[in-house]
Amino acid sequence: MNKTIDGKALVYCEGAFNTPNGKTAHGLVRFTERYEVVGVLDAKYAGQDAGTVLDGKANGIPIFSNIEEAVEQLSDGNGPKTLVIGLAPDGGRLPVEAMGTIKTALRKGWNVDSGLHDFLTNDPDMVRLAKEHGGRIRDVRKTPDRDELHFFTGDIEKVDCLKLAILGTDSALGKRTTAWILVHAFRNAGLKAEMVGTGQTAWMQGAKYSMVMDSCINDFVSGEIEHAVVSAYENENPDVIVIEGQGSLMNPAYPGGFEILAAGRPDFVIMQHAPKRVEYDGFPGYRLHSLKEQINAVEVISGKKVIAVTVNHELMGSDEEIKEACKNITLETKLPAFDVLRFGAEPLIAILKEHLK
Repeated sequence: MNKTIDGKALVYCEGAFNTPNGKTAHGLVRFTERYEVVGVLDAKYAGQDAGTVLDGKANGIPIFSNIEEAVEQLSDGNGPKTLVIGLAPDGGRLPVEAMGTIKTALRKGWNVDSGLHDFLTNDPDMVRLAKEHGGRIRDVRKTPDRDELHFFTGDIEKVDCLKLAILGTDSALGKRTTAWILVHAFRNAGLKAEMVGTGQTAWMQGAKYSMVMDSCINDFVSGEIEHAVVSAYENENPDVIVIEGQGSLMNPAYPGGFEILAAGRPDFVIMQHAPKRVEYDGFPGYRLHSLKEQINAVEVISGKKVIAVTVNHELMGSDEEIKEACKNITLETKLPAFDVLRFGAEPLIAILKEHLK
């Protein structure tokens, strides 16, 4: 195992693993440089391998029914020192039932990292437990003081490498996962690629250049996006920067993406889409705008082209069904379509390499 930033971690995802509300845990199970994930908590899948449950591929990360079981089974020197809240529910609120597990972790002297809108550092009891037992609490979504934030300057125009934005037709769609897959595929192809994260999970996965868009003060969102992209360019001199998208332009609850287009000023956009999804995530009755409508909206607003579609294969069973969905998207949009999670990103990377500066 490669050295990680914050060592071994147990991920809390009770009742949400393998659902859209567990997407933070999913990201950490698939990839993270910040932690070495040694287990997941969700009683529904206890005893199973997290990779097998999520992607059909074992990755050696066990799922436990509760924290006590995890501690007992990980007592052979593989024990975690951090509990990470892997939930990502609508509204970002912390379930009451999670509090007992968090307090148990703090009493053991563990650190606790949370990306939810309910800040643990605002709870005097949690802060006291951490102080008494030598642990640390981090609220990843807690907005920095205004004097630490950046306003848009126009420095983005200095960035002279290929910039790609991974936007989508909905929230909880896999935009971040696709962004990481592309970054790693570019690197495997011998190119320098950097990820710019725009949500708490990307930070938890170790994205060096990131901001948390949905909790940033509105006046500074564009500046923080610009600052992350410019910093990645100036410090790393990459061939390509991949910017993680948030929500979707037409999502009624999470209308994200405009600031990324306006401030990140990508050269091209890749559109993530779930062909089987018909309503916006978590909002029955709100019809998902068609892929063509959403592509048109992005192109009209940004003046940039959507260069490819990446597919989320939720509710699809076989490889043949996924390939047929990609084929139909290409017929509908005249754009190449790929499922990079199932089949890898190399064919898409071949197309994108033609646009390197």
